[in-house]
Amino acid sequence: MSESVKHILEKDSRYKFQAYAFVLAALEVARLQTKKTKHVTGLELLEGVKSLAQQEFGLMAKTVFESWGIKTTDDVGEIVFNLIEEGLLSKTDEDKKEDFHNVYDFNKVFNDEYPFFDSRKDIEKNK
Repeated sequence: MSESVKHILEKDSRYKFQAYAFVLAALEVARLQTKKTKHVTGLELLEGVKSLAQQEFGLMAKTVFESWGIKTTDDVGEIVFNLIEEGLLSKTDEDKKEDFHNVYDFNKVFNDEYPFFDSRKDIEKNK
């Protein structure tokens, strides 16, 4: 896989190696979330991206993504289609880059709506 991603980076340097590895990991999360073993939709993949980013990076998710060149859900689509072009992923006839267009706002999902754990409420509830 790493040689294929290096080949992608030679053609398209907008995104870091880590961005590609993360999207592939998020694909596995999306498959688990949807209980699918093969193809997931762009929307399902983006939900996997969101879940994995919140779990792995917390409030730093948006900052980490930006350091990799990912600023919007459209960038995830660009990464996916680069992986498809390189033969690391496949697509159906219905899949298109537009499936990733402006699906959610990173600032909103990774900052404004971050799911904080409120230990005081849980402590009171369990008394």
